[in-house]
Amino acid sequence: MSQLKTIQDEHMTIWLPRLLPHGGPRFLQIADALQAAVADGSLTPGDRLPPQRHLAAQLDVDLTTITRAYDEARRRNLLEGRGARGTYVAAPKVELTAILDLSMNTPPPPDGVAFDDMLKQGLSQVLMRADNELLMTYHLGGGSDSDRQAGAKWLAPMFGHLDSRQVVVCPGAQAAIAALILALTEPGDVILAEPTSYPGLRAAATQFGRHVIAVEADKHGMLPEMLEQACSQHKPRLAYLNPTLQNPTAITMPERRRKELASIAQRCNVRIVEDDPYWLLADAPPPPVATFAPEQVVYISTLSKCLTPGLRVAFVLIRDPYERERFLVALRSFALMVAPLTAALATQWILDGSADGLLAGVRKEARLRHRMARDILAGRYSGAGDGLHVWLELPAYWNSSQLAHAAASYGIAVTPAEAFATGSVSVNAIRISLGSIKDRGRLQAGLQRLSHLLARRPESFSAAVV
Repeated sequence: MSQLKTIQDEHMTIWLPRLLPHGGPRFLQIADALQAAVADGSLTPGDRLPPQRHLAAQLDVDLTTITRAYDEARRRNLLEGRGARGTYVAAPKVELTAILDLSMNTPPPPDGVAFDDMLKQGLSQVLMRADNELLMTYHLGGGSDSDRQAGAKWLAPMFGHLDSRQVVVCPGAQAAIAALILALTEPGDVILAEPTSYPGLRAAATQFGRHVIAVEADKHGMLPEMLEQACSQHKPRLAYLNPTLQNPTAITMPERRRKELASIAQRCNVRIVEDDPYWLLADAPPPPVATFAPEQVVYISTLSKCLTPGLRVAFVLIRDPYERERFLVALRSFALMVAPLTAALATQWILDGSADGLLAGVRKEARLRHRMARDILAGRYSGAGDGLHVWLELPAYWNSSQLAHAAASYGIAVTPAEAFATGSVSVNAIRISLGSIKDRGRLQAGLQRLSHLLARRPESFSAAVV
């Protein structure tokens, strides 16, 4: 289709498309002509188009046809309205393809939960019931009485009734881990962990001059006999465990193993930091390690992995009052307090039941996403069907760093095994996070793209890229 364009006058570009008798709906012919004129340079960004009535009269069509044509052209990002000044050819829209992020462990947004309304209502209740000045000032670390009571309620599914004075409120699990390292160890001390473990532990330990040493694990988690041997050899002050839907392997340690590790920790007088962010997402998880050695284990539960990352609130159960005070002193050295407004919102949601509703929605959505991953990654998926991530062991022709790099070229972010290694890399795998992509359809596309990549050999991928 051709179109005619004359020179610009001082007001607008004189542009008339040529309509064909049998060229289809006229509004689409006009929109197509606009698109062709922009493509060939006949129309350029900033050109002002004729008013709709003027163009309708020139083409001898009704005004509705022109209105529909302009609307269709706007939908194609060809035109932009500038109010009373008229309609102009739009500047080219830069299409930025967002990376499909399968690397960050965050809770998926659940269907059936009006999160925006929940947030507005929760904040409204906080502002209505709280002293606004107290929400905007300094607080002593550890949380208010109400915050601690909310923490005790949050931990009740794991421990039953708790004395809220034993609960400390922290600005996230990472802050809690760092404060525990400062409070319970000295520079040069050893911290024991599984061969693949949460990277934040290693980051904090390295920053503070502590050494993380790997203890061999099997399909049920850290091996008791290897823990005992490491305690004898290294005289550690702390052992770190993430026993439920472990990050990154997604292993849930069985109850018997938990009891054995707790017994060894008591016998060897080593404190266990039990970082348990996914317990409430798991399907019938065993009791926490802390139930088998209450005085030996410090327990951490964060809201960021179960509800939403914006709630930088974690609850830490420390039974010993002397250790609790040391922990608070360490925490104040770098994180004076939880933001009072955030803590108040978390407390409001827990006490009024909103947190339970959001948690149920996250659990349901996570299970749906695991089923999707199982179907798409058939033959490779080895997840438990719950939690936020899948640990995917790779075919021998890929290594994890190579695969992560290739996936990035495909617009997919995944996390290679190296990111979790506490020593030498012992497994060839990647972690796939299922919650960070909001739209389920985009998650499906990312998983399908990853599945296709896994089926190819690196040399064929390299050839295709070249």
